[in-house]
Amino acid sequence: MTSPLLDLGKILPVNALKYPDRMAFKDIRRQLTFAELDLRVNRLANAMADLGLGKGDRFCVMLNNCVEFCEIYLAAAKAGTVAVPINIRYQAHEAAYVVNNSEAKALFAGGPFLGMLSEARDTMPGVPAEKWVSVLDMEGADGWLPLETLMEGGSEAPPAVEVNPEDPWVQLYTSGTTGNPKGVVRSHHSYTAFYLINAADFSYKPTDIGLTLMPLFHVNSTFYAFVFTYIGGGVYVHRDDRFDPVELLEVIDREKPTFSSMIPTHYNLILSIPEEKAKQYDVSSIECLLCSSAPVHAQTKLDIMEFFAGCRLFEAYGSTEAGLVTLLRPEDQLKKLGSIGPECIGTARLRILDEERQPVKQGEVGELFSCGPMLFDHYYKMPEKTAESHEGEFFSAGDMARQDEDGYYYIVDRKHNMIITGGEHVYPNEMEAIIVQHEAVFDVAVIGIPHDKWGEQVMAVVIPKEGHDLDGQDIIDFVAPKVAAFKKPKRVEIITADDMPRTTTGKILHRILRDRYGAE
Repeated sequence: MTSPLLDLGKILPVNALKYPDRMAFKDIRRQLTFAELDLRVNRLANAMADLGLGKGDRFCVMLNNCVEFCEIYLAAAKAGTVAVPINIRYQAHEAAYVVNNSEAKALFAGGPFLGMLSEARDTMPGVPAEKWVSVLDMEGADGWLPLETLMEGGSEAPPAVEVNPEDPWVQLYTSGTTGNPKGVVRSHHSYTAFYLINAADFSYKPTDIGLTLMPLFHVNSTFYAFVFTYIGGGVYVHRDDRFDPVELLEVIDREKPTFSSMIPTHYNLILSIPEEKAKQYDVSSIECLLCSSAPVHAQTKLDIMEFFAGCRLFEAYGSTEAGLVTLLRPEDQLKKLGSIGPECIGTARLRILDEERQPVKQGEVGELFSCGPMLFDHYYKMPEKTAESHEGEFFSAGDMARQDEDGYYYIVDRKHNMIITGGEHVYPNEMEAIIVQHEAVFDVAVIGIPHDKWGEQVMAVVIPKEGHDLDGQDIIDFVAPKVAAFKKPKRVEIITADDMPRTTTGKILHRILRDRYGAE
């Protein structure tokens, strides 16, 4: 009988023997070797069992990035429990929704979230008082059990739990751009597949160090932090509560990471640092970069490759549900600007389907469906939504795409963001890619707002670059000669970066903009 591939919980003790003194995790406060990490994770996993968390039980975590957050994920992998991270931007009622919807039996939290959650205790009756665990608070908040106190009684022996590849490990809640967030149930197998496929696609090495700055509650970090843990590499966990591009360069200079995954907003802010200031920092350790989680404009990619000279730049397309779907490799960045690449290793040929879910002709726009070993299991307690998002074994996140004659894919836009004006279809992503080329534009969102005659009219919401004056007519004049008349913005609003609604991963919330300006 062939043994299954080891999951993250099972590979950790192997790496502790192979690389006992190698740094596994580090943040601004502390670091752990693989040998130290394995023993602490055993203690935490056994302490969870002593707390009454059994195999398959869910528990919630609301934390900023820290080494302890990683330990909690790994303890769940060994104990067979299911970690349910909560978006750090959620208010109390939103956090309570996740706790209640997931049927969590314990809650781990720290820092600024302790007070907020304490005030909302009555709205989360499913979590007993003795299972409120405080993290990074050695004294313990009122009514909370300190994590280190919990771990004192935990055995360092490996937990006596049989964890299977198909068992759930993490339940991630989508950003909720349309209604309440959905619980995405992901198995150990889906993550093992991701780690091995990505190690092959990106050519990672055990000597690599990943720099994690995306929030650890997000799927991106559960992928691009623990992939290094899986192969025996190190991870530097950077804070996620406020992004400072100069501080990030200081971290790169000091910690010498070889890889990081960032979103276009991060890159834009780095590229906005004055040249003389940026030159003070050595970023040559970076061998590989990923741009993901939101569309990246062509000029931004060219600027990234110039700033991080010599690094290999990848652009990925995927989702919380599907994992990684396509990958634009470094050698294709200049040949296929604007593309998300072809399928990554291990993924079936994508399908682009029309509204009747029939294949479209090559070059035509349709809804993108994918199928591969990284796919999620189901939406928690939502069988209808799970079925609606699938066509057989193929899943759609609701993105519209096309394929060129070479087999490379291009995301046109989110299905729900498409604008219909006078019967014509306008894809905001196409317009945004044009507008951002204006020398005074830092970022832009294009939306459709109600119009009595045309049904919808095209509107651009623009953030200008610092120190640049910009008005709406500048944008309209810039776009007019480049597109059909029905596509150009009929209204332009100039706003500050703080006024642009985004998810924690930097995706612009077009729905909120439509509500804001459509109501007018």
